[in-house]
Amino acid sequence: MDKLWRLGATKMAKLYYIADPMCSWCWGFVPELEQLRAELPAHIQLILVLGGLAADTVEPMPEETRRYVQSAWSAVAERTGARFNWEFWERCEPRRSTWPACRAVLAARALQEGAAEPMFAALQRAYYLEARNPSEEQTLLECAGELGLEREAFGQQLGSAAVAEALARDLALARSLGVRSMPSLVLRSGGWTRTLLQGYGSAKAVLAALPPPPTSAEESP
Repeated sequence: MDKLWRLGATKMAKLYYIADPMCSWCWGFVPELEQLRAELPAHIQLILVLGGLAADTVEPMPEETRRYVQSAWSAVAERTGARFNWEFWERCEPRRSTWPACRAVLAARALQEGAAEPMFAALQRAYYLEARNPSEEQTLLECAGELGLEREAFGQQLGSAAVAEALARDLALARSLGVRSMPSLVLRSGGWTRTLLQGYGSAKAVLAALPPPPTSAEESP
């Protein structure tokens, strides 16, 4: 299988990183992601795909869901050492709605090349460290301003049909890749697709599973 995988590889493979700014395991994965980015071979392109954990809602988070999310925070902190600001649960009115944060990442991308990943990181910091609510538009606008994006233009993008369609495409891509949990990493090269990570894991294991650059002989028909 590994030989066939190498034969199906192309010069530039795509490594899809499927994540959500409000996914606590994605927050715990940040150090691993940084290592992955630093050590990723030149023939692999890392592409952020928004996974969209929870659709839009104006309803407060039910108590049962609060307990579930809080238990996830505890599990992530214990396993990964990630820090959480538990004052969030006192300062904010939580909603189980992550699509606004996902659209904010795509709105930043639409405004400025290379701004998607910084916006993703800013939303994570706001949520997990600063006890601000990324389900609220005000938080999204504040994060955009902190990144130097023009707030009015960002707000227009945030509510635009184009950004809504971009999120729908990301969600469809995640489904087509068979993603069941986040973070996930799925490699696509030539006619091959391989899942390298479903849920939290190590960058070392992902890097070890990557195919080597194709040789001239492997690239020829």
